[in-house]
Amino acid sequence: MEAVLTHLRGAIERGEYAIGDKLPSEAELCRTLEVSRPVLREALRALQTMGLTVAKTGKGTFVVAGSVEEPTFGDYSASDLLEVRRHVEIPVAGYAALRRTPENLSRLTHLLDRMERETDTTAWVAMDTVFHLTVAEAAQNPVFRRVIEEIRDALARQSAFLNELGGRREQSDREHRAIVEALAEGIEQDAIEAMTHHLDRVETTLTDIVRPARADTPTQGGADA
Repeated sequence: MEAVLTHLRGAIERGEYAIGDKLPSEAELCRTLEVSRPVLREALRALQTMGLTVAKTGKGTFVVAGSVEEPTFGDYSASDLLEVRRHVEIPVAGYAALRRTPENLSRLTHLLDRMERETDTTAWVAMDTVFHLTVAEAAQNPVFRRVIEEIRDALARQSAFLNELGGRREQSDREHRAIVEALAEGIEQDAIEAMTHHLDRVETTLTDIVRPARADTPTQGGADA
């Protein structure tokens, strides 16, 4: 999928497909690129998330931008989502370290164990959003959980995007483990730092994915993020 995405993204950035142009049909692209339809559709979804294309039902996929500006996840831009996450999830982690119950810790540990064993990306992404909801629950303030619930769909879209294009999954598992360990120790500052590091890595990977379009480099960024 990454190779297909790199090819199509490069073609758009080089102007081979100009703004307003319709991409070839899925069948034609599958034949030309010698890939399966599911792989192609993943790449096409990524192009839409990057803001390069838009799919029109019954008409096809059209180019709407010549370079990547900022990905969007559902109703929210990446920068808006990250800004809110920093202002909510970082202090939430601190409160959770002070207020978490044994039941909260047990659920988080069990969930993280499942995430580290999971091989299906879709299932992992679903558990990723549950993880952040569960940390919010551990803060013992229902308003925090409601805020995370409100952006749950965007978090899932962002998680899938970062895993597909930035190879984030194993690193996320390690960062989540550090958060849970800080909560288990009950050390507020450690929990704050662990969540801060996690969100810093999210931002870095997002930047690495977008940067090649701005730097006019032919290779795709984010693989080592």
